[in-house]
Amino acid sequence: MKKVLVILLLAVLGYYTAVTFFDIGFGQPHFVAGVKPVKDIYLAKTVKPLTVSNAVTSIVVNFRGFDTLGEVTVLFLAVTVLGSVLYKKRHAVGERSVLFNASSIVTAGSKLLFPAIILLGAYVFIHGHLSPGGGFQGGVIIATGFLLMLLAYENYSVSHTALSIVESLAGITFAGVGLLGFMHGGTFLQNFLPAGVLNNLFSGGIIPIIYIAVGFKVAAELTGVIYTVLNEKGESNG
Repeated sequence: MKKVLVILLLAVLGYYTAVTFFDIGFGQPHFVAGVKPVKDIYLAKTVKPLTVSNAVTSIVVNFRGFDTLGEVTVLFLAVTVLGSVLYKKRHAVGERSVLFNASSIVTAGSKLLFPAIILLGAYVFIHGHLSPGGGFQGGVIIATGFLLMLLAYENYSVSHTALSIVESLAGITFAGVGLLGFMHGGTFLQNFLPAGVLNNLFSGGIIPIIYIAVGFKVAAELTGVIYTVLNEKGESNG
C-alpha cells in the first residue's frame, strides 16, 4: 500500500512539474506590449535612481533584498543546528581533532597574511556596490583568515561570545534598516537614503550598509562553524 501511495504521489508531482515546465515558454517574450521586461527595469534603475555600479548588487540587495534576508536566515539556522549538534563534543583548546605540526615559516607567514586577508574581506563587502563581490564573498574571505590562524596555531582561540554579538548586531542592522523603510513611507528595505554619485564609495543609499551587515554576519557565523568543527572531540578509544 505504501508503495502505491508513493508511486501516486510521484506521478502527481511529475505531472505538475512537467506542466509547469512546458508552460514556461522558453524563448517567448514574457511582458505586455509596450511595457519593459523586468530585466530592463532593473538595469535602468540600477544606474538611476540607485546610482549603483554593480547591477547584481542592486538586484540582490535592493530589488530582491527580502530574498537575501531569507538566505542569511537559512545560513544562521544551519550554523545554529551544527553548533547545537557538536556543542557537547567540543573540548578544550589545544586538543583539536584537526591539527598539523606547523613550522615556524607557516606560523610566521600566517601572522603576516591574517591582517591582509581580513582587510581584503572588508574591502570586498564594503565595495560590493561598486565592483564584483559583496557581503557573502567578503564574509567567507574573513572566515578563511580565521581558519588559517586556527590551523597554524594550536592554542589560537576565538570568542564565541564576541562572534554572537557581532552576528546579532549585524542581523539587527539588516532588519532595522529594512524596517526604517516603513517609517519613510515606503516598504520593507525601501532605499530611503540619498543615492549619492555613481561610482563613489558613498552611493547606493542603504545598499552598502546592508552589504556591510551581511559581511559581518556571514564572517561571524562561518568562523563559529569552523572553530566548532575543528574542536570537535573524536570518539574515545577507551
